Amino acid sequence: MKIRFKEAKSIVTKSNIPGIDYVINPYIGCQHGCIYCYAEFMKRFTDHKGENWGDFLDIKNYSIEKIQPEKYDGKTILLSSVTDPYIPLELKYKKTRMILEHLIGTKAKISILTKSKFAKRDIDIFKKFDNLEFGISISNLNEKFTRIIEPLASKPIERLNLIKELHNNGIKTYIFISPFFPHITDFQSIIEHSVEYTDYFMFENLNFRPHNISRIFNTIEKYYPNLIKTYRDFQNNNLNWDPIKANIIDYCKNKGIQYSIEFHHGGFSKKNKN
Repeated sequence: MKIRFKEAKSIVTKSNIPGIDYVINPYIGCQHGCIYCYAEFMKRFTDHKGENWGDFLDIKNYSIEKIQPEKYDGKTILLSSVTDPYIPLELKYKKTRMILEHLIGTKAKISILTKSKFAKRDIDIFKKFDNLEFGISISNLNEKFTRIIEPLASKPIERLNLIKELHNNGIKTYIFISPFFPHITDFQSIIEHSVEYTDYFMFENLNFRPHNISRIFNTIEKYYPNLIKTYRDFQNNNLNWDPIKANIIDYCKNKGIQYSIEFHHGGFSKKNKN
């Protein structure tokens, strides 16, 4: 992996994600190598045209002493939107940890989302915030398929164990079931395995975008050839997601589970929260 340091004008930036006021992305790029990654569009804004997403990592240099925790009181801050704050190299460079240390004292709502077991290192920091929630993203419990679509991310069981440990430490937790692979993602199984230590669940559909379409279909064709036509139908008709959405709503309501559906198709136009 090509690693370089890049000066950043700011580290806490305004967000266009509904419900999120600011985002913090300590890195440009990611090590997990997810075939469906949506953040790959960042290449054209960060001098990485022609490079493969997953082959590079920019580590942002920023004078974190400039962070003013009180500036974000009453706001919501997400770590992270176009990278993972706990990629393996975070253990070496500690950018996420240093940023969190300088945010201690804020009255902002801090939301952390990762696929990495390495976040366990910072439980001591998480406990110093008045309003912090921690989530993992996971698409299924099938370790073999997860290794195919997310080759360098933590195993599903490692992510669930992390959530359980955070819950046992008094930290609010959530699970982001994302991306939802039709006829592959068993959301009920994920919920059944984790509901005792998860405060709420979020759901996001698999999005087909120009840079990930070939990878998605090559993977489906190789491992689930009987689903190729189905996935073509989902690509061409967004209405195919409606029965899945209805099934999620029925299941969560019947179980009394708090949930949020973030189904969108290249944007954030559809939302259903309960």
